[in-house]
This record gives sequence, C-alpha cells and structure tokens, in this order.
Amino acid sequence: MHTDSPLVMAAEEAPGVDFDFSNPQARHPMKPVQQLNLSGLHVLDGGMATELERRGFNLAGPLWSAHVLESSPEAIAAVHRDYLEAGADCLLTASYQVSAEGFQQIGRDPQEASNAAADALRASVAIAEKARREYQAGSPRRVWIAASLGPYGAMLHNGAEYHGNYTCSFDDLVGFHSRRLTVLAETNADFLAFESIPSLEEAKAIVTALKLHPDMPACLTFTCWDAVQISHGEGLRECAELLDKEPQIIGIGVNCTPPGLITGLIGELAQATAKPIIVYPNSGEQWDAVRHCWHGEGQIQEFGELARRWRAAGAQWIGGCCRTGPDHVRAVTAVWHARA
Repeated sequence: MHTDSPLVMAAEEAPGVDFDFSNPQARHPMKPVQQLNLSGLHVLDGGMATELERRGFNLAGPLWSAHVLESSPEAIAAVHRDYLEAGADCLLTASYQVSAEGFQQIGRDPQEASNAAADALRASVAIAEKARREYQAGSPRRVWIAASLGPYGAMLHNGAEYHGNYTCSFDDLVGFHSRRLTVLAETNADFLAFESIPSLEEAKAIVTALKLHPDMPACLTFTCWDAVQISHGEGLRECAELLDKEPQIIGIGVNCTPPGLITGLIGELAQATAKPIIVYPNSGEQWDAVRHCWHGEGQIQEFGELARRWRAAGAQWIGGCCRTGPDHVRAVTAVWHARA
C-alpha cells in the first residue's frame, strides 16, 4: 500500500482511529465470527449517497459515494455522526462501490487501481471508526461497523444490481469479491455487509469467497422485485435456505427494495432461516438506470409505522437504503425503544 495516498493521509489525520496505515505490521485481523456479539444491534443507518447528495456532492461517477472518500472524508464522517445521533446501532461504511475495476474506469492503471481500491476500503473503515469514537466519547451506547460491499453489478455502473444479468463467469464473481475481502480482513470492521445482491449465483460466489477467510463474519441482503423473488428471479426463500447453513453468515435480508414488499419478504425469510432477519428498504421511489435519477414518491411519513409492522413480522435489524436519511432512522429508533 502507498502510504502517501490521499485516502490514507485523510484517514490518518482523522483523530481517534486505531489503524496505523504507515505500519503494515500494526494491522489487526477482523475478530472471528465466533467472538462476535450482536446483542443490542437493531437499528441500522440510512442512505450514505442520499445524504452526501443533499450536502451538494455530485456522485455521478463510477465510484459513486466512494469519490468523497478521497475528496472530503470529513463529509462522510459527518453523515455517520448524523446517523448515530438519530439512534443507529450500526454504521455501514462508504465502500459499497469501491473496487479496483471502478478505479480503472476513472483512468487508473491496473496496479494503481488495485492500490487505490485497497486504500479506499481501509479509509472507509477508519472514517467510520472516527465517527464512532467521537460519538462514544459522550455516550456509552455500543456501535458496530459493517464494511459495505456492493455486488458485481454495482461496479458495472449500469443498474445491473437490480437484475443480475451478468456476462462474467462464476470464477470472475468469486475473484471480484475475494480481492476486497482480503483487504477488509485486516481492518477493525466488526463484520461485512454484502448489499443489493441480485442473484442466487452471486450469493453462492460470495459464500465461496468467504470460505477463503473462514473466520470472517458477514451478512447478506438481496434486492427483490416482488414479495417472493429476488431481482434475478430466484425465490428469496431458496436463497435464505442456502445461507442459513453457512456459519459465517450472521444475518440475511433485503435492502433497496420498495417498502410495500417488505412484510411479505420477511415472511419468506422467516420460513427459511433462524438467523437475524435484516430489512432496510429504499424510500419507495424508483431508480431510472438510464437517466441515473429517482422518480416517484417516497413513503417517508409512513416509515415509522411500517418499521413497527416489520418488527412485528420478525425483522431484527431495520434501517433505510437509498433516499432515506436520519429522519427515517429516528422513526425506526422510536419503534425499538417504544414500550411493548
């Protein structure tokens, strides 16, 4: 790793970060799944890109919110802090779109792109650590950090995470995910969060990649196009049955899916797994992959009542995805802290 990278320098300058980027020998492996205590984790955060856009950042490039890791890391830390103040128990890092392939798309040569992706992954965790450390200076509440990893389709930057019709091989999928896991294995993230997975095949590839690091804990959430099927067409229940058998998988669920589908999808998951059920839908708006914009109306005012229904249906971790923000998280927090 190049210690003069802007990403590394930004993270090193952030106070309260344990990771010593300048000394590879100081890296600490992620705690093994057997030592992970998730007691008290119920409220997830909301959209990172949504909040960055509200702050005026243009995220139109191939790296999406990961562009801001290099240009304005403090803005990412500020979003994390806003979610903590709203009651989030878990911060998802700003690394969803990070990959060597993505850095090649913005003109880096292969080796430079590989180094930049590794630096960005490490920096995303370090920034979340900074936000957690600052928040916990005034609060005893426990906070987890989940290293966010998007699907292969997110790297393609064409909306493929909402259909999963890839042209790559299974081995290509395994390699894509394995390269990022190797970097994150030596960070202080509490676990990995594979998000917006569109197909059963990609879920299988992720499990294969995880087995190369058999102690790493991970949760996995799918995008869905109805109340039964994931985006590529497989049944969510079938996917959950596969993942339920995997000791490294600590939770299974759905994200970036319309809120109106969530209750039915929780029912499908509950019939297939005893692991924590995770839901963090989008606001209800629709993504136009051609024009790269959202349209329609969100269900912002209803989010708290919907979260109440999702909890009653069996969801154990609830948050928001695209087009949701701290107000949505506050609504979820109120559901979890309401008296029975």
